[in-house]
Amino acid sequence: MAEIIPTILVKKFSEVKERIKAVEKYVNWVQLDIMDGIFVNNETWNRPQDLKKIKTKIKLEAHLMVEKPEEVIEDWLKVVDRIIVHFESKISDLAGLIKKIHNSGKQIGLAINPETHFSVVEPFLQDLDLVLFMTVQPGQGGQEFQGWVLDKVRALHNMWPGGNIEIDGGMNPETVKRAIEAGVNLICAGSYIFKSKNINKAINELKSCTTS
Repeated sequence: MAEIIPTILVKKFSEVKERIKAVEKYVNWVQLDIMDGIFVNNETWNRPQDLKKIKTKIKLEAHLMVEKPEEVIEDWLKVVDRIIVHFESKISDLAGLIKKIHNSGKQIGLAINPETHFSVVEPFLQDLDLVLFMTVQPGQGGQEFQGWVLDKVRALHNMWPGGNIEIDGGMNPETVKRAIEAGVNLICAGSYIFKSKNINKAINELKSCTTS
């Protein structure tokens, strides 16, 4: 069964707390979308030290949509369980960064934008905990799902059949089904969950698509 991971893309820490509280009874993981206003044309809350104020059993992954993740990674390692960095960002030593994160006892994922060819992740697959495919351009929530990215998902799934493949962007019951058929097992959903009047119902609707 695929796992549903709510994504939190907000400007204020108060909103981070509010959204974690809203979903923590229903899921195991939450993704924090962290943007620096440079790598993408948007800036979100990005103070990892604030997370020390939250008491929750939910696991946190930080999706770092930042220009230079190596400069901020230390602070995030102290407060989250998994870090996702972008292949397209400015990383001087990706293999070294992956090793550093694992040596800290945390998981590491590598994200690629829609236009990036899936083969760029191949040299790192044996050391990655997941690969994240963006099906929208990173930076804004509520964008339209770009279905052609699923061709890349299928190709990676064939190359890496036991690996964790995560998808982010435009997720709803219809697109979740298509993603799972392509080989995805981690589903990131933001707008569909948090714009719903009934968050529990929205999560259950997505979960029901992972078992059919």
